[in-house]
Amino acid sequence: YNIPNRDICAGQSGGGAGSAADYRTWIAAFAGGIGNRPAVVLLEPDSLGDESCMTSGQIAERNALLNDAIAQFKAKAPNTWVYLDAGNPAWLSADTMARHLAAAGVAGAHGFSLNVSNYLTTGENVAYGNAVNAALKSAKGFTKPYVIDTSRNGNGSNGAWCNPAGRRIGTATTWGGGAEMLLWIKVPGESDGNCGVGAGSTAGQFLPEVAYKMIYGY
Repeated sequence: YNIPNRDICAGQSGGGAGSAADYRTWIAAFAGGIGNRPAVVLLEPDSLGDESCMTSGQIAERNALLNDAIAQFKAKAPNTWVYLDAGNPAWLSADTMARHLAAAGVAGAHGFSLNVSNYLTTGENVAYGNAVNAALKSAKGFTKPYVIDTSRNGNGSNGAWCNPAGRRIGTATTWGGGAEMLLWIKVPGESDGNCGVGAGSTAGQFLPEVAYKMIYGY
């Protein structure tokens, strides 16, 4: 989660590497640090759903960096499963997301990830993941496995993405569940930003009260 212009449209988690060169150096070291050990990497959440306020030049740079990152893992961390993030079903159409994934190099990744830091149900994500794969198959001739973040989707979404009230933890990490894996990627209780039930916090800050409410669905 270090892409330049990170969270450029929403702004709650702004930051990332200061330049394309800095990112290439960082991701090469990241992959090299894993080496031959097995690992699962979710590559740059939000990066492909977050293009609405970007220039064509920024989008081209981002796609080049994601393609390079996937190549770095393949070369330096061959036992790592890299999932290129594909946003969530409420963001972009499956056809559009398939085009974004293809441009960013998903053909070279193990798969793609869905619902990271969001609240949409597992069923909604399975339907979306299958639709993305259908679009990839039609346009590019391949499909990919996908994983779903279920850490906060136990009550589904109320349409808000930034610390909404009344959400709940979802299915614990497991194989299958409609996807290749269901994973707890976003830590329940970790703030989305200065908003909702996390008012006064910063993105990434752990809020014990919010974690408690996630357990019981308050």
